[in-house]
Amino acid sequence: MATLATVLELLDLEPLEENLFRGESPQEEQQRVFGGQVAGQALVAAGRTVDPHERTTHSLHAYFLRTGDPRVPILFQVDRTRDGRSFSTRRVTAIQHGKPIFALSASFMRPEKGIERSHPMPDVPGPDALPSLAERIERFGSSLPDEEIAWMRRERAIEMRHVDLREYLDYEDKSPRNPIWIRTSGPIGSDDPLLHQCLVAYASDMTLIDTAMRPHLRALAASKHTQVASLDHAMWFHRPFRADEWLLYDQESPAFGGARGFTTARLYRQTGELVVSVAQEGLMRLDPGDAAPAS
Repeated sequence: MATLATVLELLDLEPLEENLFRGESPQEEQQRVFGGQVAGQALVAAGRTVDPHERTTHSLHAYFLRTGDPRVPILFQVDRTRDGRSFSTRRVTAIQHGKPIFALSASFMRPEKGIERSHPMPDVPGPDALPSLAERIERFGSSLPDEEIAWMRRERAIEMRHVDLREYLDYEDKSPRNPIWIRTSGPIGSDDPLLHQCLVAYASDMTLIDTAMRPHLRALAASKHTQVASLDHAMWFHRPFRADEWLLYDQESPAFGGARGFTTARLYRQTGELVVSVAQEGLMRLDPGDAAPAS
């Protein structure tokens, strides 16, 4: 898990030419690039080609095409599809070893005033009433292996307060609903809306597949081999927010079938306003054997 300082560095892409950027991955032992990282970096690349004083991101739709290689840089090529009077559309292709690994379409809109309405925030305990991950380990984690406890205690970019205090601490089947309070692990010294959107895009990929698997944890624990991957990802940004202030990430998985789990989610400010909606389908193969790898 990358630290906040590392994630901020990852999101500061290097411009190579007009519409072409280069991003890095954390120098850690990992087999593939984290999906939230490449999504956040691709949104940075798209946003760098739009005037931030004129338009902000209102939606993105993305596909994870190939497993990313964390050992080499990622090239982000931006196609300036359209600049209209109210909207700008960008397509971003992330490339490694000469092949696309990720494709994103993002739309940016000039701010407008109009009707205001949103789904109400669910009634759950606030973040100050919930223990941190380290506190949950102290309370419930005595039966966990030492390596899992060490992993949970690592410094990380995103702080989480789970409403379900047993999350990650056992393999009992659970509800397909998974509300979590999230924020960056430290303050962000910038008011740039794009940066805060990219940080939430980074965080949004962390727990969606977990939520889809919550009702099937016994099957997961019994499986000798698993194959897990994000397949696609969509986000809609409704209102401004800060990633370094608590947001309720209310996730629910309405369906699992064909080795794919579908999850939807809403992010709320503590004051109750809905600020972001999310949807994702993820792959989960149990005991895949000789099945072909995800493409």
